[in-house]
Amino acid sequence: MNSFALRVQCTSRRGIVAAVSTYLAEAGCNIIDSAQFDDADTGNFFMRVSFRSEEGLPLEKLRSDFAPIADAFGMNAHFFDEAVKPKVVIMVSRFGHCLNDLLYRWRIGALPVDIVAVISNHMDYQKVVVSHDLPFRYINVTKANKPEAEAQIMQVVEETGTELIVLARYMQILSDALCRKMSGRIINIHHSFLPSFKGANPYKQALERGVKLIGATSHYVTADLDEGPIIEQDTIRVTHAQSADDYVSLGRDVEAQVLSRAIHAHVHGRVFINGDKTVVFPASPGSFASERMG
Repeated sequence: MNSFALRVQCTSRRGIVAAVSTYLAEAGCNIIDSAQFDDADTGNFFMRVSFRSEEGLPLEKLRSDFAPIADAFGMNAHFFDEAVKPKVVIMVSRFGHCLNDLLYRWRIGALPVDIVAVISNHMDYQKVVVSHDLPFRYINVTKANKPEAEAQIMQVVEETGTELIVLARYMQILSDALCRKMSGRIINIHHSFLPSFKGANPYKQALERGVKLIGATSHYVTADLDEGPIIEQDTIRVTHAQSADDYVSLGRDVEAQVLSRAIHAHVHGRVFINGDKTVVFPASPGSFASERMG
């Protein structure tokens, strides 16, 4: 029995939920999970539905038959097969905690993605990546060669059919052109809970401000540095007795967890960009289950 999902985004109006549920029922589908949100401030409506096609209708048939309903409501509607793993490129520099965490989650099936390549501007993690039987691409980036380097990155993306780029502590600023081309398809981890702590050393800034909470923010990448729509955040408590180095060490675990949760939400179609912010629906039952242990 095929398990599919439908994402709907449109202007809010009466009858949307009824139209979706009626269509799925008449098409022989059983809804197993549904979430919706009506944004009163913007007038936008968002919905995600997981369902099983009990009569075996293929995705293409469901999609084409739903088109008149989508047109009638002005919907941006997207059907997808929940069993298909999106193709992902991971980019990393010299901090490997997020990369290692993602590789482990991917290996045990806890992160349902197809990693097609790892790109880095350093050679530090070549052996780690190759040991996982994954392609490693070293692309050096300097001020002088940045356009050429980004062209190489996009060549990897296009050749592999990449659907999502993950910046796992990739310490290079992407150009406006690349950000626009991959809009909504690049996720970054910002090693600070508070966006006000920007730059290369936010933990030192946090220490100097005497914060009691540190954390991490995962967001979509836009041309505005660290200002993209936020997907996931988390924190951990710290005290005056800890150093900036302690903050860095404590922050690593939070960064890795926040990034993996953001990717999980994105690949399951639970994230909707809503202007400068996001709507993130809860995970469907069973979506965190791993295929195997350790």
